[in-house]
Amino acid sequence: MCEDIEDSVMGLPLIGDKFPEMVVKTTHGMINLPKDFAGKWMVLFSHPADFTPVCTTEFVGFAKKNAEFEKVGAKLIGLSIDQVFSHIKWVEWIEENLDVKIPFPIIADHGSVAVQLGMIHPNKGSNTVRAVFIVDPTGIIRLIIYYPQEIGRSIDEVLRAVKALQYTDKNHVAAPENWPNNDFLKDRVIIPPASDYKTAMERKKKVGKGKDCYDWWFCTKKI
Repeated sequence: MCEDIEDSVMGLPLIGDKFPEMVVKTTHGMINLPKDFAGKWMVLFSHPADFTPVCTTEFVGFAKKNAEFEKVGAKLIGLSIDQVFSHIKWVEWIEENLDVKIPFPIIADHGSVAVQLGMIHPNKGSNTVRAVFIVDPTGIIRLIIYYPQEIGRSIDEVLRAVKALQYTDKNHVAAPENWPNNDFLKDRVIIPPASDYKTAMERKKKVGKGKDCYDWWFCTKKI
């Protein structure tokens, strides 16, 4: 299996690519990806296995933030190489023992989806790593994150990334580190650099303490 995985790496989907069309079996029935999420942001995340401690903490975290994802027009969908029966039993266990209901579907993958999306890294074993794909309403992959099996994700960071992508798309700006809580820019955003000399010189006049620009190529504005 590992040789097949290594041979397929060159064809992995990348940021800016169309999310590949596929039909998947989930705890909510058969789903067409990305078609059934058209018009919504899709957050597809993989976990190594059901009934494992770190994955359980992540699913509880995603479930508790589900309403916030929904509020910004984003839908969650999980995935691991487990049978749907295992997913259902695990979801049942979480609800009964941790009093948390899992509201989103979980893909029961036999390995083909994980391989196609690059969720299996041969040097980390045959289980899926903790991958996150954020796909926009037109089906374009906008962000990919990989975590190893031994480290749980920050659900807040995934939600922040969705919000940042939405805001930068709408306003044609860039978001700084940890936006909207950057250490020195706070909630300000970054405007595109000047593309001609005249604009660059005009922006240079705005450089100074308390002003909008740090240099002609580094200007910000209040949201």
